[in-house]
Amino acid sequence: MGCGHSAQIVGGVVRMTVDTLTRLSVFPLAGAVLFPRMHLPLHIFEPRYRALVQQVLASDQRIAMIQPATLQDGAKLFGMGCVGKIIHVEALEDGRYNIVLEGVARFRLIRELDVATPFRQIEAELLAEPAQETLGLMERSSIERESRRFAEQQGYAVDWEAVSRLDDEALVNGIAQVAPFDPAAKQALLEAPDLSSRAELIVQLMQFFGRHDGDKHVTLQ
Repeated sequence: MGCGHSAQIVGGVVRMTVDTLTRLSVFPLAGAVLFPRMHLPLHIFEPRYRALVQQVLASDQRIAMIQPATLQDGAKLFGMGCVGKIIHVEALEDGRYNIVLEGVARFRLIRELDVATPFRQIEAELLAEPAQETLGLMERSSIERESRRFAEQQGYAVDWEAVSRLDDEALVNGIAQVAPFDPAAKQALLEAPDLSSRAELIVQLMQFFGRHDGDKHVTLQ
């Protein structure tokens, strides 16, 4: 495991981040994108991923969620994913698992490793997430307004009072994780460099998918 330093320019300010190289066991699942601080429930039934869960439960409880570029087995992986830590596990009698992951940090794929395990493993660069990112008042108002419009279009029932109490990161990442966007759109949201960029992209996606509601051929791929 190694470390490196990089600089990011955010709002005209140079922010230093520490990136860490690490080995990760991956669960490549199309459409399932985990974001930092968010929770992702998973039902684990394939033998290779049962083995993955067994291994990580005996070590650091980390599973790396990353999307495959296609639905073919062994497909090339996208360049970025998110590490989740198992915070709840239910072991079923037949060997299956119900687990809940909590997003810890995004990672950049460096290379896939040649391993003997039935599940895939990678070397990755963990990305240091900025602490307590916030939106401007207009940005917050814009995403809340567009979310209400999109939810009404889709017929979703939402507790808007509870939504209003969320901090900016929980609001943006929560929408990014649960919104019914296609895998390419989800990946774009994950790769957004900061919270403001992700919020802006969410607004654009809600407007785009709202205009094309019901058109099953619409995709950002």
